[in-house]
Amino acid sequence: MLEVGNVAPDFEVKDQDGNLVKLSDFRGKKVTLYFYPKDDTSGCTAQACDLRDNYQTLLDKGYVILGVSTDDEKSHQKFIQKHSLPFPLLADTEKEVVEKYGVWQEKSMYGRKYMGTMRYTFVIDENGIIQDIIKKVDTKNHAAQLLK
Repeated sequence: MLEVGNVAPDFEVKDQDGNLVKLSDFRGKKVTLYFYPKDDTSGCTAQACDLRDNYQTLLDKGYVILGVSTDDEKSHQKFIQKHSLPFPLLADTEKEVVEKYGVWQEKSMYGRKYMGTMRYTFVIDENGIIQDIIKKVDTKNHAAQLLK
């Protein structure tokens, strides 16, 4: 598992519009890389909408917001349109990014075990160093957690 102080692993994956996005493209900027389980589910929607509602404040503080799930581009497009999300969502359909960041883990629901994406957020500084890892994400107040 990655820790604060580690270099954030670079990646190259497509966003909702099929554009290739590399973490290294954002050197010189603070990046909030947030991982979430599934587009348009209650917790993921609450989290995305909280970031949307506080987007200008986050931009003013110098943050770039990137959401990552294993959903495909089409699913991301629908989610963005439905909720007017102003930031890109990355389609990690090959599970490359979730694996690199250690967020693809065994989960349990109703006694059934399965593999899925943990709701973790990595705050990465201008030099690509992990400054914070939020493992207990408050979906309705996630921006406040970032701005603390």
